[in-house]
Amino acid sequence: MNIRQQMTQFLAMAYVFLSAFVAWKTLGLITNSHSPIVVVLSGSMLPAFDRGDILLLWNRDLRAHVGDIVVYEIANKSIPIVHRVLREHHTPEKQLLLTKGDNNFQDDLPLYAKNQVYLDQKADIVGTAKFFFPKLGYVTILLSENQYFKFGLLFLMGISAIISGEA
Repeated sequence: MNIRQQMTQFLAMAYVFLSAFVAWKTLGLITNSHSPIVVVLSGSMLPAFDRGDILLLWNRDLRAHVGDIVVYEIANKSIPIVHRVLREHHTPEKQLLLTKGDNNFQDDLPLYAKNQVYLDQKADIVGTAKFFFPKLGYVTILLSENQYFKFGLLFLMGISAIISGEA
């Protein structure tokens, strides 16, 4: 393979990655969320959502309402949590929320940061779930929880590249 073909291949791959990045950032701007799409990782929201469901978030609403399904992040924890708003308190400047998983026995107070009693809508909420796509995110769960699946997929991609002569 000559240098021109290699450069063409490199530019094509760079274009694919750049297009995906621009699409992700554009969706983030439209939804006003740094993470506009999340995958449900646990069964805490059964029967509303199952593991592997993909949620599209919207964060342009000024307030969350009791019954809304929100995604929030706790300081120093990297995994977003998908739960329903159980209670809300607000002043003109601030809204505080208490959440609970539909399939959980108690509210989320033990999940919050130390000495935190409510979630701050502006600081903690990533977005409100507006649409969902069942089971489409299960590949993400398999990749993160099953090292054999991850290595098998990488192996198949490597074999595919070698067979097609693009390695």
